[in-house]
Amino acid sequence: MIKVVLNGKKYKVERGDRISAFVQNKQYIAALMNNVLSDLNSPINEAATIETIDFTHEAGRQIYWHSASHIMAMAVKELFPDVKLAIGPAIDHGFYYDFDTKTPFSPADLEKIEQKMREIVKKNIPFEKIIMKKNAVQEFFSRRQETYKLELLKDIEDQEIRLYRNNEFVDLCRGPHVPSTGYIHAFKLLSVAGAYWRGDVSQPMLSRIYGIAFPTTDQLTEYLKNIEEAKQRDHRKLGSELELFSIFEEAGPGLVFWHPKGALIKRLIERYWIQIHEEAGYLLVSTPHIARGHLWHQSGHYDFYRDNMFILPIEDEEYILKPMNCPGHILIFKSKVRSYRDLPLKFAELGQVYRNELSGTLQGLLRVRGITIDDGHIFCQPDQIEEEIVHVLELTLKMLHKFGFDDFKISLSVRDPKTPEKYLGSDEEWERAEKGLVAALKSKNLEYVREEGEAVFYGPKIDIKLLDALGREWQATTIQFDFNLPKRFAIEYRDKDGQHKEVVAIHRAILGSIERFMGCLIEHYKGAFPLWLAPIQVAIMPITNKQNAYAKRLHTRCARHGLRAELDARSEKINYRIREAEVNKIPYVLVVGKREADKKTVSVRKHGKGDLGEMNIKKFFDLLKKEQGGGN
Repeated sequence: MIKVVLNGKKYKVERGDRISAFVQNKQYIAALMNNVLSDLNSPINEAATIETIDFTHEAGRQIYWHSASHIMAMAVKELFPDVKLAIGPAIDHGFYYDFDTKTPFSPADLEKIEQKMREIVKKNIPFEKIIMKKNAVQEFFSRRQETYKLELLKDIEDQEIRLYRNNEFVDLCRGPHVPSTGYIHAFKLLSVAGAYWRGDVSQPMLSRIYGIAFPTTDQLTEYLKNIEEAKQRDHRKLGSELELFSIFEEAGPGLVFWHPKGALIKRLIERYWIQIHEEAGYLLVSTPHIARGHLWHQSGHYDFYRDNMFILPIEDEEYILKPMNCPGHILIFKSKVRSYRDLPLKFAELGQVYRNELSGTLQGLLRVRGITIDDGHIFCQPDQIEEEIVHVLELTLKMLHKFGFDDFKISLSVRDPKTPEKYLGSDEEWERAEKGLVAALKSKNLEYVREEGEAVFYGPKIDIKLLDALGREWQATTIQFDFNLPKRFAIEYRDKDGQHKEVVAIHRAILGSIERFMGCLIEHYKGAFPLWLAPIQVAIMPITNKQNAYAKRLHTRCARHGLRAELDARSEKINYRIREAEVNKIPYVLVVGKREADKKTVSVRKHGKGDLGEMNIKKFFDLLKKEQGGGN
């Protein structure tokens, strides 16, 4: 007998007993056995602490969705035996599987696959883990002509390979999985897309089927409802309808052209960004879009980032369109000897950078090749770290609240303590940096998730993801230590004793990419921007041309109050013009007829709420002033 603690309760079990024998609740789908994710069918061979997990656990969702992808692949192979299997992982929301098929899947095919999946689920077929020698697995997939599985097998160094079997269906997989197909209850296949094998354009194009699954029908219904809402909020759709931006094929993918309304919103964001940074003690700098190649060799970007850089031959040497702003800020810092009295020194720039992203990864404003980064670099002494991180967090919270974001997910990425040799910097530097990040987060009472092994090689970092109106995550703020560039560029300051000391360098971007942040804003507000960001804040509409003179005077008064107003005196009927303003998501419409002109009032309509009634002009201006927090 061996001792086991299962969900806090102590048991004595026979060696080889399976976890499932002691788990009666069908909501549990897997387990953490001594902190290792395991199938519920796993045997207990040693004393263990076991915690069962369900769909509410992040790992539980990944297991659930990965199991659903296997069921989908089973259905596809039964319906289309000649299709070859590639990969089928769980993703952030749901799962997909890539298939090599001569004819792409149609919507009718998805319905057939869904029906076959229901049959497989109803049969409640067990997920069975099997271990085979590598050469036997190679022979097995060779007989089945599963060329992609054979290619994946080449990358696995282990000589014993884990697979999962459901009757005749066998897949190369580390697992774990739910106990049987009957555990997957409510699911839906969402779409089909093309995807290059391993993301390489020189490789075959595969058919990728996306899907989602939940333990209950209500959860699936709610998710599908949110999917439909997300389609209505799609920034690409709204960007076109509201004439905010375009990406022209003639100019090239991933390059954004801002129309007047979009450019105005972008300028308002940048104006606010500049104002609040100057108030926070940052010095604004501006660096060239292009620099000599040797600068990027010195920074290390050339060796590690070359495939993502645009390289130009100029006068027998290479120049590079800058992929980031860091080296430029460092050159400015190094342009003179800096004293400890100068620190902290904070540079900031809305810098345009260029990255050669694969065309298949580009997505509207969310992934582009021409990027505006709201970059900042803080050069400080070691004893200033915590205070400066606190200042960055305060600046971040103030800015994000201004744009209407109050919910965040925060992660602290640190090095893997098991492999410190993979990271630059001394133990002392890492401990000092991590301590500063943690202390700053705690001082602002911010909850965070610690993620070991997620730090980049040159320093720990804080990432803040915004949660939008649908609860979706958007990457925004990054606060990143750098133990690499200070050494590569010998960034130093002179301390009070006249000694040269290495500067602590902190990168930080609050909004991240302005393009991606704009995409986030569009979808968060569904294109109906808050008053201070709306490109047109007020539309003034005389009912007939007899009120045009009064409407023009109103337009002038709006301009004097700093409002962006539009006079719509077209001959179309008033209801048509009001509907058009509603479609264009203009916050306020002022309707003026004979009565309003005679009484010197306005009839006010608000987007999404309708008629607010008749009011005098002062009351209307007070209403807008209050909505904007006292300013424009």
